Amino acid sequence: MSLRQAAAASRSTAPGLGAIGIFWGSFAAMVPAYKLRADVSDAQMGTALICTAVGGMAAMAMAPRLRRWLGARTLPVSAGLLALAAFLPVGIHSAASMAVVLVLMGAAMSSLDIAVNVRVSETESRTGLPLMNFNHAMFSFGFAVAALAVGLARRAGLGPEQIQPAVGLALLAMAPLTWERSVPAAPGAGGPAARTPWPAVLPAAAILFAAFVTENATEAWSALHIERSLGGRPGEGALGPATMGLTMGLGRMAGQMLALRLGEARLVAGSALLAAVGALLIAAAPVQWLAVTGVAVVGAGIAVLVPSANSLLGRRVAPEQLAIAIARAWMIGFTGFFIGPVAMGLMAETMGLRLAFAAIALVVLTILVSLRGLRRHP
Repeated sequence: MSLRQAAAASRSTAPGLGAIGIFWGSFAAMVPAYKLRADVSDAQMGTALICTAVGGMAAMAMAPRLRRWLGARTLPVSAGLLALAAFLPVGIHSAASMAVVLVLMGAAMSSLDIAVNVRVSETESRTGLPLMNFNHAMFSFGFAVAALAVGLARRAGLGPEQIQPAVGLALLAMAPLTWERSVPAAPGAGGPAARTPWPAVLPAAAILFAAFVTENATEAWSALHIERSLGGRPGEGALGPATMGLTMGLGRMAGQMLALRLGEARLVAGSALLAAVGALLIAAAPVQWLAVTGVAVVGAGIAVLVPSANSLLGRRVAPEQLAIAIARAWMIGFTGFFIGPVAMGLMAETMGLRLAFAAIALVVLTILVSLRGLRRHP
């Protein structure tokens, strides 16, 4: 399958994941600035980030019902709400205001994220094309571009009042690209006959959990590690999340082809090992460039884990179970996206960021056990 075919089949979903990447990449590059404005410690910052899980979990629980209500309007409506949420971080001035903003950001981001992933999985099932890696590459490229642009803006002296509105307007312009004239429903999708296939959902959720812990912990804390632990100047820390996004994007484009050659199970196993090596490199790096190299290795390793886990799950459930299976796996697994930064904050407060990144290597290795459990399900 060519990339042109993948792009044609993803004309509404790829912009949605690209928008999420821009949204989160810009915020990750601003984490040092928001931490300073809120005047919070590492542990408090990590705890505040769990507030995104509160909004995210609520949004994911509502996702199947929201999709039934909105139908073909689900993606553009969710993309519009994400754009509005990009204006919210301007109001961060304390720990309390940060918590409120992060709850709303988590809800907006998760609503669009789960809607896009269900649509991609349905399109894979209908067309027989592997599309997850291509679509998730758009998230990574959006994340990288946004993080780099925000880093340059911070170096130029711009603050949240200038940066966040620019991000929000860019996302508003992207929202119409997610429009679909119609959404063909899977047989019985989301209906009363659909039951959650937990034997397949739970190991897939465990893979997603470990992948999201590794991904977001590295994205959210690599900037601070570079600027504080390794003496980087303001704005230089953005190299961490920018490199992460770029290598994840390239890794996912490569994964689109490698999945056909190696099979997604082998690809997931090898990628988990590579990500663990990268996390250890970040932990041991004595200078900035070596830490950035470690971030690149983590990005390359973690790139295919989430999309490939989605595909593996999608092929192990009946069509009428697809929407509920993905929603439930993400509702469990996506908590790692928020728990990762929280755990990193607590470990950074007590042990330092180096040992925190070493612990991430252990987390990503648990994917090997979960993968075995998922493959047992026919």
